[in-house]
Amino acid sequence: MSDTIALVDDDRNILTSVSMALEAEGFTVRTFTDGESALHGLNAQPVDLAVLDIKMPRMDGMELLQKLRTRSQTPVIFLTSKDDEVDELLGLRMGADDYIKKPFSQRLLIERIRTLLRRVEVEQGQVESGGGALVQGDLSLDSDRHSCRWKGEEVSLTVTEFLLLKTLAQRPGHVKNRDQLMDAAYGESIYVDDRTIDSHIKRLRRKFKEVDPGFSQIETLYGVGYRYKGE
Repeated sequence: MSDTIALVDDDRNILTSVSMALEAEGFTVRTFTDGESALHGLNAQPVDLAVLDIKMPRMDGMELLQKLRTRSQTPVIFLTSKDDEVDELLGLRMGADDYIKKPFSQRLLIERIRTLLRRVEVEQGQVESGGGALVQGDLSLDSDRHSCRWKGEEVSLTVTEFLLLKTLAQRPGHVKNRDQLMDAAYGESIYVDDRTIDSHIKRLRRKFKEVDPGFSQIETLYGVGYRYKGE
């Protein structure tokens, strides 16, 4: 069964052209021209991944993402204009998994979509091989349920956040540089800048501190990278 992608953009030309490209690759596509109709549609019938424009009438992409995140961790890619640097960082802090600047290559968008979906499949596939559980002290990661717990409290993570945390926690005390974290979260075929990884790490820390203000397990080694503190 094909993966279902939601496209949300008020530019009908983009909806038409991108839909055709995705359908040609075997995806099922649902389109929405504004955030409000998308919210109703996606709550009623979830999808495997959503591509959201930031600037839209009635409800913009930021508000839509915020509302979607209260009910779902569906992977999300933002479409931004070239001058929306602040929006990109805000979107990542709010829980988007990736962003692409307009105008964009359809091939690049399709590759980013496949990468995100592949990461979800990897998480699910690890259960079948018996590698779904990881426990490090107070941290518990369950790939089967895409579940993260800290001191017994649930911490809601996106796919990207989950993979980054697992990469760090698998080898406590070992430093991972940004390139290694990029490969773990995005795959070797996708380039993202250092700022994107830093934004994900900041958001990870904030989520843990919401359940434990004393959380300090993710350490920054300036100019080098990050590590998960050993017990």
